[in-house]
Amino acid sequence: MWLIFAFLSALFAAATSILGKIGVEGVNSNLATAIRTAVILIFASGIVLFTGAGRGIGDIGRRSWLFLILSGIATGISWLCYYRALQLGEASKVAPVDKFSIVITLILAALLLREKLHFTNIFGAILITAGMIFMIL
Repeated sequence: MWLIFAFLSALFAAATSILGKIGVEGVNSNLATAIRTAVILIFASGIVLFTGAGRGIGDIGRRSWLFLILSGIATGISWLCYYRALQLGEASKVAPVDKFSIVITLILAALLLREKLHFTNIFGAILITAGMIFMIL
């Protein structure tokens, strides 16, 4: 089931790139990011309300709060940079560089989360890196 959601994530991430590139045209990239973020906040809040997931908010521990907040800050910075990159560059080149986050995640997961790196992970990371370089040249 995770694979279905992962592919859906990729599909909507691709839509985000194209829609964002069109939407950021003639708009300050920071303002565009704020508008996008407001829409996401409303959308995600609606899902939480509709599903009743908000009832679990009192059960969230301090450590989880801290890391969720830090994750939110990292996401915000990423989006600000992404929209500025979209404004300045071609979506077909910005997206592959953005997806280099896969390689960075793999490295950080090994270093910080002690996840095991296998040959296939390393080989895949090399291919992603090579693919990114070819796509932006």
